[in-house]
Amino acid sequence: MRILIITDIHSNLVALETVLDHAGKVDAVWCLGDVVGYGPSPNECISLIKKQPKLICLLGNHDAAAINTLDIATFNPEARRAVEWTQDTLTNESVAFLRERPKLLIQGKVTLSHGSPRHPVFEYILDTRAATENFTHFKTDFCFFGHTHLPVMFYMENNDYMAKLTIPPVGETTELKPRVIINPGSVGQPRDRNPHTAYAIFDSEANTWDYHRVEYDFTTTQDHMRKVDLPERHIVRLESGW
Repeated sequence: MRILIITDIHSNLVALETVLDHAGKVDAVWCLGDVVGYGPSPNECISLIKKQPKLICLLGNHDAAAINTLDIATFNPEARRAVEWTQDTLTNESVAFLRERPKLLIQGKVTLSHGSPRHPVFEYILDTRAATENFTHFKTDFCFFGHTHLPVMFYMENNDYMAKLTIPPVGETTELKPRVIINPGSVGQPRDRNPHTAYAIFDSEANTWDYHRVEYDFTTTQDHMRKVDLPERHIVRLESGW
């Protein structure tokens, strides 16, 4: 199966549309959470996600905050402001969709989480130590995660005492060998100093990973964010990917 792997859309409809168009026909879509948050189009993004083939969509921390199942006291002031705007904007149908999202799933050889297999909604895997500790919390060959907005691959081979880190090459096919923890990067708010939207294609038969970055019209998203008075910091960061 040719599976589109996406995460951290963050209500950025233009970025999501760009990814879906660039990826082309796929057999399934696996979204690793945070469909909403930060951006200006939460209902539109949910509506588009729901139309995708053989959809799996997890619960992210911003999704949970938007439906009041996560305490937003842990968010910084600008993030809280965006959450509150999202809460006021979501339709009943969108809320119902988010409430149905699972926190963690196992699909054959792959464990899927937003944060980590250890703490699926909120833990950040940002370094090899956190990755190493998480390898003991899943048994499948691979784990796909989001949350950090950073494309990265952590892997451990036999007899390794510490995970190793690498960045998947853009536009090239990487063969995945057990065991790997991998993040496709963010669709709607990249944070690796590259503003281009990110996604990956996973071939579940060949065990391959194709990582992509695509330029999109972030100015349209920025204009929309300003019209609804979302935080300027979240608007500016889209143009430089931080």
